[in-house]
Amino acid sequence: MTYQQLIEGKRYRISILLAQGYRPAFIAKTINVHRSTVYRELDLNGSKDGYRPEPAQQKAQERRALATKYKIPALTVEYVELGLSLHWSPEQISGVGHLIDMPVSHEWIYRYIARGTLYKALRQGHKRYRRGVNTKRCVIPDPRSIDERPEVVEIENALAIGKSTVLCKQGTGALVTLAERKSRMYLVRKVAAKRATDVRDAVTDMLKPYAASVRTITADNGSEFVEHKAIADALNIDFYFAHPYSSWERGLNENFNGLLRQYIP
Repeated sequence: MTYQQLIEGKRYRISILLAQGYRPAFIAKTINVHRSTVYRELDLNGSKDGYRPEPAQQKAQERRALATKYKIPALTVEYVELGLSLHWSPEQISGVGHLIDMPVSHEWIYRYIARGTLYKALRQGHKRYRRGVNTKRCVIPDPRSIDERPEVVEIENALAIGKSTVLCKQGTGALVTLAERKSRMYLVRKVAAKRATDVRDAVTDMLKPYAASVRTITADNGSEFVEHKAIADALNIDFYFAHPYSSWERGLNENFNGLLRQYIP
């Protein structure tokens, strides 16, 4: 049995069965829907005061109207919300959607999320946004732009850092992460602090066993990478930098870091 849209009558039955103390799995069997349909209904159309059928029906109708406005079928919107409730990324939802004849772009999903509170279901728990061009940032000495990078690259690199990731306010350290694009190998190393020297040593140490295969590293523009020349010399590789605030240029690494944040608070 697959997930399906709920009619108003079934929402009243869900409300009654919940009031009687029954669990969602039993309720799903009773009203003949998949249990994921009930869990999704409670997550999306419930409230802090509990589940009530009238507001739930109104929320569902508003979402369907919004889906029609943006030319995305209501069933596809329901699928998107199911994926978000399972903590899939918009990119995963989009990829699977094209396989099951529910095409939707990940950009549309991000815009849809931004209009409400569904962003809380994202792995990073916040809305995606782009910073202004005047935001103060670190100046990397003699950086090589990603524009100079060959088409075939081996290693992407970034420091997984920031609120609710791996650098705690109490100063308990940070994680350096490396993602290899072809094999999907993901390396993680804890460092004492976000110091450039610590990051330099961690990256060099992690990659030494693979030095014969490593060709390039592409990093973000954080101050922790000011020692990039030392890394490049130690590994005999080329070191490049993505454009500021362009995380999609290191998409694999960013996606892996998102998965990491689900398990390391």
